[in-house]
Amino acid sequence: MTTYEFDYYAVNWQQLTDFNNFYYYIFDVDETHQLVDVIFHFLPHTPIVLHRHCAINHTFVIHGEHRIYYPNGELKEIRPTGSYTISQPDDSPHRECGGDDGTIVLFNIRGTRGVMYEIMDDDGTVIAEFDMAAFKELFKLQEIGTVLTD
Repeated sequence: MTTYEFDYYAVNWQQLTDFNNFYYYIFDVDETHQLVDVIFHFLPHTPIVLHRHCAINHTFVIHGEHRIYYPNGELKEIRPTGSYTISQPDDSPHRECGGDDGTIVLFNIRGTRGVMYEIMDDDGTVIAEFDMAAFKELFKLQEIGTVLTD
């Protein structure tokens, strides 16, 4: 069987100015069906900001290990390459990162007309929210090339 490698450089990675340890690329924002398809590149052993998922997330790990941590830094779960997971909205916040080689994870965010993600400070206070309008704006900026890139 032929083995294929994910071509990291084939993606026009974007970076949010306030969050410097992950990259993303939005494939599609479908307001009619309330769907967002986005790929994330999480760096090795560098957990991202504390957050919680307020929408259903279908994830597929394309490369590396997807690591999920409790707010206190304790490892909660490791999802290896090839893992497909369906996660319901969850009130408990977490952090994510990649394993030794980082990770590439495809997220399909589904079915909410409200907040999709809440971003928190280390005390658990919500400091930002991402909803369909926010993803739509990021997608628009990405398409015209005004979002920071790697």
